[in-house]
Amino acid sequence: MEKMKAADLMVPIDAFEKIAHTASFYDALTALENARDKHLKGENKEKILLVADENGKITGKISPIDLIRGLEPNYETMDDKDTSSRYGFGYATEAMQETFRLWQTPFKDLCRKAVDVQVKKVIPDSQKKQAIHIEDGLDKAFHLFVMGRHDSLFVMKSDEIVGLLIFSDVYERVSETMKECGIGS
Repeated sequence: MEKMKAADLMVPIDAFEKIAHTASFYDALTALENARDKHLKGENKEKILLVADENGKITGKISPIDLIRGLEPNYETMDDKDTSSRYGFGYATEAMQETFRLWQTPFKDLCRKAVDVQVKKVIPDSQKKQAIHIEDGLDKAFHLFVMGRHDSLFVMKSDEIVGLLIFSDVYERVSETMKECGIGS
């Protein structure tokens, strides 16, 4: 397992449903539900929704948490690097919520947001920190999964997203390897 690379476990981008980056918030909600339903029926292995630009190049992914985040535009004004609540400083997060007036009126214009907000406005810039190179070892992936609490990572070849490394797939391989050791026997 030490010699495994991201390429060995990645899922190619063709395995995922895609949505245009100019699609509306509502379109993304519907597409996510459709991807989930196809996954539950066994029609799709993956339920992650990739976002493509006008040339078909993958620019990111969108999840339900991204949609909820998109309801509150003030998150854009906050420093994306803040991890205070992760390290026991929840009081700082509460103060930020008050300072930035987070969730004061997110549902007031929900219907308008659903049609006016484009997917590209909802995708966080932090996704750039969720990428590894196709030749990177799994040690780098483990670090990104653990520290960033990501459920998947972009796999890059040059500057292009060619696949995703999904945490559950990596975990399954780790589990298999540990069982092969015969430790519990």
